[in-house]
Amino acid sequence: MKLELLPSELTSAKPVLNQINQAGFQAYFVGGCVRDIILEKPIHDVDIASSAYPEEIKQIFKKTVDTGIQHGTVMVLDHGHGYEITTFRTESTYTDFRRPDQVTFVRSLSEDLKRRDFTINAFALQADGQVIDYFDGLTDLSKRQIRAVGQATERFTEDALRMMRALRFSAQLDFAIEDETFQALVALGPNLAKIAVERIQVEFEKMLQGIAAGPALRHLIRGQLLPYLPGKTGRVTDDYLAKVALQLEKQQPQTEATVWTLYLGQLALAKDDLQDELRQWKLSRNVMQTVTALSPLLANPEAIDQWAIYEHHQDFETLMETLAIMGTSAECLERINRLHAELPVYSAKELALSGGDLIQAGLATPGPALGQYLHALERAVVLGEVANTKEAITVFIKELADGHS
Repeated sequence: MKLELLPSELTSAKPVLNQINQAGFQAYFVGGCVRDIILEKPIHDVDIASSAYPEEIKQIFKKTVDTGIQHGTVMVLDHGHGYEITTFRTESTYTDFRRPDQVTFVRSLSEDLKRRDFTINAFALQADGQVIDYFDGLTDLSKRQIRAVGQATERFTEDALRMMRALRFSAQLDFAIEDETFQALVALGPNLAKIAVERIQVEFEKMLQGIAAGPALRHLIRGQLLPYLPGKTGRVTDDYLAKVALQLEKQQPQTEATVWTLYLGQLALAKDDLQDELRQWKLSRNVMQTVTALSPLLANPEAIDQWAIYEHHQDFETLMETLAIMGTSAECLERINRLHAELPVYSAKELALSGGDLIQAGLATPGPALGQYLHALERAVVLGEVANTKEAITVFIKELADGHS
């Protein structure tokens, strides 16, 4: 197969390949960028592999940076761009199920490509657009399936994270997982427990944001992988996953915060238990705060009122996106949107009088009572009981003070 027209991202990098070729070495675009070009999808990363060893790359180009020299990667700075060139390599055993114990540089493209995870990621592309496909990845693209390069059990034993990547690519591309590859995933699922949580988290987030997130979650259930994912066993069940999978059929999360609000926020756990579950996934503090704050609202969207919307204004987009994916009625979503749009203020800073103003006007003195006044004022303004004007607030505070005297 030959691609007649390359995207600008690769066209800009062609001089780098040509310069390596002119020096007597081979150089190709490899991996996911080639797959995405064939599928006519946006290009995210431009990966280049070469038969030239790192020191040879550094002799060919004037400006380079050793970004991963121990793994054969050198960044070439060319025409204002940085391109990482990785030497063809083979890898030894993976005693930690993630990283090779030893990397050996080779001159053979086929030896380099055979260590890759899936056939649809094992393409090479020449500067002239010729696609090199040693493992019948083009057929797998036409069949819309994920298939391991060589023996699936070997690929998943080398790097257990590849099992999560199989699910992620299945979700992103809406591809099935080929039978032998899936059976290896089932057999070697326990090895996921040996993988760093952070790495699983990244693949899981991408999976839930994929266009086929629902089917991918069902693959996860069918593969009996749930016990080997982060989290407390028993809180998330196969039945719960099946419910989330169904919700993901028509719409998928667009942000990390929505992924976790949808996935864990619906568990209806007590705050401490929910935070414990979130910590198991080693999520950021911001995401944990968002999920913890929004979780109580998900149980009964019909009960969400103006005050709740005001309190969660900072997370409003995440709330609405999550509720939509959950299948909340259009009427309910419209009501919540309208209440949000009609809020007289969106933070205490927008009140016509501040605590300092009240003190300066002699309406209050510093102390606990001032905090009570301000909270009552904030709530009254949000609920439309008091207009957000200096005059109305002054009357309200005077009445509060008289009631406390």
